[in-house]
Amino acid sequence: MRQPDIEIYLKDSDVTYKDVEAWLSDVLGECSEWKKKGGTYQCTAGNVPVTWIPKAVGKWNSLYLDSDQTPWEDDIACAQAAFAALNIEVRCAPGSWAEEQGEADADRWVRISADGKEEITWKTGS
Repeated sequence: MRQPDIEIYLKDSDVTYKDVEAWLSDVLGECSEWKKKGGTYQCTAGNVPVTWIPKAVGKWNSLYLDSDQTPWEDDIACAQAAFAALNIEVRCAPGSWAEEQGEADADRWVRISADGKEEITWKTGS
């Protein structure tokens, strides 16, 4: 089942929202001008609202696509596409997560890197 939105985390190796913009423009359509609000950046790529949060979790940047109208079925498919396009390690949730699933499941993540795809434990909370 298609997820209602997509959120992935890109490792901060000098990747910026401008690097992501070029990729998203190719895939979703031209990006509008980025608007900075506090520590976040927002634009629209094609018809998809995009939010970029630098260093959202430690050295990891968050990329949030607020739409189910993307070419990707889920976060994992998007993460794999992002890695292929940007050659940077990407992490995402293995599927939709709800608070009632408990904290243990909240730490389950998928890592996409040069090593391939693997499930990891990533403690993002404080």
